[in-house]
Amino acid sequence: MQFHQDGFHPGDPRFADPQDRVVPPPIKRPLPAEVDVMIVGCGPAGLNLAAQLSKFPEIRTCIADLKDDRLLVGQADGMACRTLEMFQAYGFADQVIQEAYGVNEVTFWKPNPDAPAGIMRNDRIQDVEDDLSEMPHVIINQARIHDLFLDVMRQGPAKIEPFYSRKLVGLEVDRNAADHPVTLTFERAVTHSQTSKTLETVRARYVVGCDGARSTVRQAIGRELVGDALNQAWGVMDVLVVTDFPDIRLKAVIHSANEGNMLIIPREGGYMVRLYIELDKLQENQRISRDSVTADYLIAAARRIMRPYAIDVKEVAWWSVYEIGQRLTTAFDDSEPGRAPRVFLAGDACHTHSPKAGQGLNTSVNDTWNLGWKLAHVLKGRADADLLLSYSAERQDIAKQLIDFDRELARMFSAKPKSADNPDGIDPAEFQRYFTQFGRFTAGTATHYKPSALVGDGAHQHLARGQILGMRFHSAPVIRLADAKPMQLGHCIEADGRWRVFAFAGRAEPMGPDCGIRALCEYLAGDSTSPLRRHTPEGADPDSVIDLRAVFQTPHRHMRLERLHPLLVPAKGRHGLKDYEKVFCPDFKSGRDIYDMRGIDRDKGCVIVVRPDQYVAQVLPLADHDGLARFFAGVLRAR
Repeated sequence: MQFHQDGFHPGDPRFADPQDRVVPPPIKRPLPAEVDVMIVGCGPAGLNLAAQLSKFPEIRTCIADLKDDRLLVGQADGMACRTLEMFQAYGFADQVIQEAYGVNEVTFWKPNPDAPAGIMRNDRIQDVEDDLSEMPHVIINQARIHDLFLDVMRQGPAKIEPFYSRKLVGLEVDRNAADHPVTLTFERAVTHSQTSKTLETVRARYVVGCDGARSTVRQAIGRELVGDALNQAWGVMDVLVVTDFPDIRLKAVIHSANEGNMLIIPREGGYMVRLYIELDKLQENQRISRDSVTADYLIAAARRIMRPYAIDVKEVAWWSVYEIGQRLTTAFDDSEPGRAPRVFLAGDACHTHSPKAGQGLNTSVNDTWNLGWKLAHVLKGRADADLLLSYSAERQDIAKQLIDFDRELARMFSAKPKSADNPDGIDPAEFQRYFTQFGRFTAGTATHYKPSALVGDGAHQHLARGQILGMRFHSAPVIRLADAKPMQLGHCIEADGRWRVFAFAGRAEPMGPDCGIRALCEYLAGDSTSPLRRHTPEGADPDSVIDLRAVFQTPHRHMRLERLHPLLVPAKGRHGLKDYEKVFCPDFKSGRDIYDMRGIDRDKGCVIVVRPDQYVAQVLPLADHDGLARFFAGVLRAR
């Protein structure tokens, strides 16, 4: 899509008239007195959590924010491949891809040795390695992602709408209370004068603080951000420009000799670009004087860095200045030994870092992607409250890895290029190697949760070498048997809180007497120890908690649908209609066989258990029925 040609306008670009993009202001209404989950903050972490919980009408969820309306412009822009995989689970990845700028290649610029006052292109590389994900790396206004989350929230069964103009002024946890132990006090501005205010009180079972680096929730539970000082200042601006710089529609990293460094990120619409511009180093304990930095100041700095190329800024859509600092909270929740958590932190409330690697929004939404299904499990009675301890255990380790990575990247990005006059500077080739080496990290696909009750020990990893325990399920092309639809297998994993069991067949005849999938279906349907029978509520659809899917090696035209076990064509809903979308075959036409791509053992096949957040929890032999039952018994309550 191309837009912004005649100027920047926020909102959905599918509306030709910018006035039609205007959304009515939020309805003013009082906060509820009691909720199951209270989310503080309508940033990406909070909205992602609310979007997940909107799938469960029986869970009372409330989300509030200090702002008086939804975000319209600015802030984060980069969406990693892994984040797009998550968006697919909500059903809006295609819309994001269509609207966004796709990052395909990156160029690196360094001082020109023949004319050191100017720059020259040093190299050009592919942005994301082949088959890292079925999803691209894209750039899109964070506000558009907020809008899509808001759509999911209001369209879901729980019909969640944010409460705006709410300032959290108090939070207390009564450890002796059996129910709704957290009390929150909000100050509500009831007029624009800010002189007429009222207090509202909400009692909650659980609270999630997604309220940014200055989090009131974090302060209330006695946690703090610790880490490096803020000693590097940068400016950022979204601009419509005319320039002779040849890589203006490519992601470009520029190191100049003496004028600082810059990162160019093309934006959606074909005309706008984002410029990250290095400002002066700060002294210890010094904060940037925002009054001294203007849009014109940033434009002038960009012109100096980009010489000999010219840049004429026609319109500034948004700009800001910020300071780099890598900090991590002392804990992601309020738990103590022997006491399960009631208050959680997510996003910038528990980790802050530079935006150079585009990890702020991406890491934040993955925090609440991890937490949301666990809260739903506990509140719906599917799991014990101890499950919630795994949130901090898993996400704090990932955040530490991010901080360490970002600290080195920011150091290298801000350093002067190595030269005869500056022998201690950074070699542009070294920076490029670091950038390439950590490509999987910046794409979001390197997240690796450690063995626990939620992640197996890897004893049978050899059966699925490309589906690593503790890492996200790596999708691959398949053909759906019933309707011959080419699709990605991972797109079966929707944001609905269900577990997935993918059964990959061995070489035995499909549904024949030696077929491991047939034996698995008979066990799951009929044995008293079956996790389907133990954990599926009475009267619920058979896949309401654990969703079984099967993949056969046989070409789809040679398979017979009528021979499938009834569990693979289950009757669902009040009419008992059959679900024909459970069985798949390799996509031989494309030449991309999922067995080969993901290292599935062709002789033995296997079972892959996938968590509701798309991470691989267990790999087992097809015949290890007891192992499958033990795994789920260690996580889920019996019905």
